[in-house]
Amino acid sequence: QVQLVESGGGLVQAGDSLRLSCSASGRTSSIFNMAWFRQAPGKERELLGAVTWTGGRTAYEDSAKGRFTISRDTAKNMGYLQMNSLKPEDTAVYYCAADTYGYGLYSTEDAYDSWGQGTQVTVSS
Repeated sequence: QVQLVESGGGLVQAGDSLRLSCSASGRTSSIFNMAWFRQAPGKERELLGAVTWTGGRTAYEDSAKGRFTISRDTAKNMGYLQMNSLKPEDTAVYYCAADTYGYGLYSTEDAYDSWGQGTQVTVSS
């Protein structure tokens, strides 16, 4: 079992940058991929992208390309989501999730079996 805890959310202004962190504990050796999702009020949860835990290879959804960067530090058991040029429409609860079954980097939400509690990001205009 893997436990995930996000941190780094908060209230920022449009155009600012923010880095979210995801601390993993437990059976971290079983992580194949770590992904970041977000859920805005009244909307479905949205995949932003993912990173392979051992190789660091990344994949992004179109909504995240260009402004968001996903990375990980396996020595620290940490995942990161760097967000630049934030917009009010980026306001959401952001979640990290881990795939411990190896469904692949381009998997959908159903592939992720461990989830953090989420961290709120609010971008003011």
